Amino acid sequence: MSNVIELGNITRLDLPADKVLDNLKGELEGIVYVGFDHNGEIYAGSSYADGGTVMWLLEWAKQQLMESGDD
Repeated sequence: MSNVIELGNITRLDLPADKVLDNLKGELEGIVYVGFDHNGEIYAGSSYADGGTVMWLLEWAKQQLMESGDD
C-alpha cells in the first residue's frame, strides 16, 4: 500500500480510532478523548490534570460542532 496518498481532508466517514491516534503522535501538547470501547461503553479521559482545562476544551469542541452545522 505504498502508493496510497493520505489527503488529510475532512470526511463524513468514520475512521479507525487507532489510525487517528497514530496520526496525532507527536503533534499535540495534550489531549482530551471521548469514545466507545469495544464493548460499546463510553470511555473518556485526558492528559490534562486540571478539570477546568478539560471542560474548556470540551465546550470549545462543542461550539465548533454546533457552528459547523450539518452541511
